[in-house]
Amino acid sequence: MRSHTAALRRLANETLHATDPQDLARLLTHALPATLELKGAALLLWDRKVETFEGLSLGEGGVHPLGPRGGGVQAPDARYLLADGQVVETPGAGEGTLVPLMARSGLVGMLVLGPQRHRRKLPFRPAEARLLSVIADHAALALENHLYQKELIASERVAALGTMAGMLAHDFRGPMTVIRGYAETLLEDGLPTSEVRERARLIVDSIDRLERMTGETLDFVRGSSRLVRRPVVITTLLQELAAGLAEELPGLRVTTDVDIPCGVSGALDADKLRRAVSNIAANACDAMGGQGRLELKARLEGPPPGKLPGAPWLALLIADEGPGVADAIRDRLFQPFATFGKKKGTGLGLAVSRRFVEDHGGTLELLPNAPPPAHGARFRIALPMAPPVPARGPV
Repeated sequence: MRSHTAALRRLANETLHATDPQDLARLLTHALPATLELKGAALLLWDRKVETFEGLSLGEGGVHPLGPRGGGVQAPDARYLLADGQVVETPGAGEGTLVPLMARSGLVGMLVLGPQRHRRKLPFRPAEARLLSVIADHAALALENHLYQKELIASERVAALGTMAGMLAHDFRGPMTVIRGYAETLLEDGLPTSEVRERARLIVDSIDRLERMTGETLDFVRGSSRLVRRPVVITTLLQELAAGLAEELPGLRVTTDVDIPCGVSGALDADKLRRAVSNIAANACDAMGGQGRLELKARLEGPPPGKLPGAPWLALLIADEGPGVADAIRDRLFQPFATFGKKKGTGLGLAVSRRFVEDHGGTLELLPNAPPPAHGARFRIALPMAPPVPARGPV
């Protein structure tokens, strides 16, 4: 009877480099039985959650559980156990061989080999048994890596859902305050029809904004940086932004200093800019104990150093009268979920603001605290008022 050691060595090497479970199953349930002239083989995966084996079958799109009523991958009956290069006979009634797949984390699966087409006293020669153990070690390592990858993907999805839920809770608070306020005033007696229509329109506008915010939040979680740039008149946008802050955060006294000629427009995603500024304002309101003055300054300036010359940039300075930002936390202020002791904060506001500003190709930075006698926090947003022109390749 001829030896299969050379072919088994090749299979051991291929198994080591198998990164996909379907590729691994193909090697172990097709190539390996063909090499050893076996009647069949099955690859079983150990499910630690329900403590049972599942079979990985080819051509059916993935993992199928083995149950007492069938419906899964049918494994040959086993009489022998192969471990550490040794074949041991067991009380089993069949003629197959069990090969445990042991990884660093424990049992990850089982390879069940059917009997050989030509009967032997023992199913494998010593050299074949040793190489089968090598193949089993390589398969166990590949399966363990696959399980780790699945767990990582699952944890990332949970983290993404948590991020999305936190962002929605954080960003919905302002528009919901506006909606509730106007809805309550509609219950007042004697309101003129024109006033009812105006307040209803503002409620509808806020609901539309919530819908857009939901889409943007999904984009953020998915890693999308898609912008909806539209031409906007800068002075009008800033007036609406200041008025919106006063409605969403009644404790703020918003003052503006806009040094921009009327009629100047830019191509911006107005909703994302509003959210970026609103998140900074909400943090300022919280830092000032729910009430205080927020100053919004706006200027036009040239592109920052290192940027291509072109359309002017919009520079926004947002300053409050709170205690300022402590030196110990300045480097971590834009990290997600860093609340630094705030009672109601989710730790996402500034991270979202920076993300939306950077989506525009701009910058959001924390400036030094205001000089005495003021001590408030100061943030600076710089935005290009036109989409960056793609670099032209060689002609």
